[in-house]
Amino acid sequence: MTAQTLDRLDQEILNLLQEGIELVERPFLAIAEKVGTTEEDVMERVRRLKGDIVRQISAIFDTRTLGYQSSLVAAKIPEERLDEAAQIINDHPGVSHNYKRNHDYNLWFTIAVPPNSRLGLEKTVELLGEMAEVDVIRLMPTLRLFKIGVQLDMTGKEDQTKAKAKPAYGEEDRKQAAKTVTDFDIAVIRELQKDLPIEPRPFDRWAQNIGISTEELLQAGRDLQARKQMRRFAAVLHHRKAGFRFNGMGVWAVPEDRVDEVGPKMASFKAVSHCYLRPTYPDWPYSIFTMVHGRTMEECESILQAIEDETGITERAVLYSTKEYKKTRVSYFTPEADEWEEKVIRRFGL
Repeated sequence: MTAQTLDRLDQEILNLLQEGIELVERPFLAIAEKVGTTEEDVMERVRRLKGDIVRQISAIFDTRTLGYQSSLVAAKIPEERLDEAAQIINDHPGVSHNYKRNHDYNLWFTIAVPPNSRLGLEKTVELLGEMAEVDVIRLMPTLRLFKIGVQLDMTGKEDQTKAKAKPAYGEEDRKQAAKTVTDFDIAVIRELQKDLPIEPRPFDRWAQNIGISTEELLQAGRDLQARKQMRRFAAVLHHRKAGFRFNGMGVWAVPEDRVDEVGPKMASFKAVSHCYLRPTYPDWPYSIFTMVHGRTMEECESILQAIEDETGITERAVLYSTKEYKKTRVSYFTPEADEWEEKVIRRFGL
């Protein structure tokens, strides 16, 4: 299945799946009622879309509000060693995204380490750099979150250079979010982060796993959303198979005194899925990062040009991903991170 073979109903369902699935006992029935078809038709379509266009349907949590430390990381690696280095970095279970990009900093990955990490974020990244034998490795943590939330318009009806929307999740949400999790929360998170079964009552099995009713599980999920620790329960798509073959990381050299004004303007573009303030370095003057996805490189470039025209920021670069080494969701509160740390601590005699 490709983006070209989707009919109107497929497109509408994909948009709704990305926007967020209701935490109700029969979520596919809720979708069916919105698009004017049957529950069975929705499930049949989603089954068909899974694996091709839909990568996963599960809870999307805010990493930091769960007590995790996280960062984007940039590395310079000799081209002939890049694939090998990427695989070493991928072995860390907290690495969720890892891409080759067209820049001297040619490997970019995101990493999260759990609250009980013995090494912490900086030491973990330092050791990953040693193990992968990188030339340079740089932490690019989020200093301010203007927007996060990928939602690709599958209908093609919107002009991506003009469509605007209030960010679904930003700095204020993160500030207001609860910062602690209970043992019960962790049990719920472990279930809700799994890929949703395509069946009429998909949450029943997860509730049984932790010995509670389905409604208790769903209410716990709604509570996590209300506390801003879960951003939404939604689908993530295979961008390329969905027709969005290009993702451009637009980076902007924004004067410090204009950050408060420019960041929200950039985030207001619907085509921008992520917008962050990050640190600069002597060889990296770019402070605001905007991620855009397009069906063509020209579409990405036109979106970035529209942002430039609106903000007046002209010093910028765009880094396109040329190879995807890893893309998944972080699995929270699982033993894999502890096991990785134990192995590395023994290796380095720490």
